[in-house]
Amino acid sequence: MKKQQKEIPVFVFMGFLEAGKSKFCSETLVDRDFTQGEPTLLIVTEEGIEEYDEEELKKRNISVEYLEEEDINTEKLLDLQDEYNPEQVLIEYNGMWQLQKLFDIRVPKGWTIVQVITLVDATTFNVYNNNMKSLMAEHIQNADMVIFNRCTDDTDINTLRMAVKTLNRRSQIVFENVNGQAQVDNGEIEIPYDLDADVVEIEDDDFGIFYIDASDNIDKYIDKVVKFKGQVYKAPQYKGKAFVPGRFAMTCCAEDITFLGFKCVTIETPNLKDKDWVTVTAKIKCEYYPEFEGDGPVLYAQKIEKAKKPEEEVVYF
Repeated sequence: MKKQQKEIPVFVFMGFLEAGKSKFCSETLVDRDFTQGEPTLLIVTEEGIEEYDEEELKKRNISVEYLEEEDINTEKLLDLQDEYNPEQVLIEYNGMWQLQKLFDIRVPKGWTIVQVITLVDATTFNVYNNNMKSLMAEHIQNADMVIFNRCTDDTDINTLRMAVKTLNRRSQIVFENVNGQAQVDNGEIEIPYDLDADVVEIEDDDFGIFYIDASDNIDKYIDKVVKFKGQVYKAPQYKGKAFVPGRFAMTCCAEDITFLGFKCVTIETPNLKDKDWVTVTAKIKCEYYPEFEGDGPVLYAQKIEKAKKPEEEVVYF
């Protein structure tokens, strides 16, 4: 009988220097007794201010290896597998390295990345996001969980929530205060328009928020009448019976501009021209949506008017 290959779960911790990766790993491994005594390999690719207590880890059957970027290759990982024969692997990954490098290499048999956790210092998020937007975006896009630590009463929770939901709607968000108390985020984005109005008017600058919130929380938009400005895209699959009014949006860099919009059913579709700007007044329904791989917002137009393009054509998150 052929012996079944055991699965070795791999947990990856992302984040920039001083984001709290080492502290979180130490607490996970020691205080929370994550490994339960099973042989565990901790791969560290960045030495931060917080140092690991290797003697304490050794008592818990945890081995630590420090690797440089050139060591992140198949041969080295195979050597580590042979040397330590771990039941699980944790990787504290250098925040300045491309995560795709780790995904692309051939890992030892059985190694399976089961969770990517990104740690972010809430007090420096804006600095990193403004100056290294593409790297920050990669940290968030690949995360199963994003932990914002060092939060205070002055932390703009809505901005942080929006930053994650824009890039990765599947990720769980956790906010941790300066005392180490953590809370899983179950909140919704704070919207700047009145959903109780007879006609919900979406300002040009708020289209991105509308798109994200309506996509994630369709129930509260059902049967609401909305009015917004968008650019015409006549999707061929709708065969002239519907179009997509939307906006181009930049999430992380100029190379990552995407058109965002919802299907809009109207008999006026044949009279519209691609790329024209229109103001749409429409009622929102919830229907099956191949693009959502499930139910999502579908607009039923009540009025379509020609419009001038907004001052800023691209939506920025």
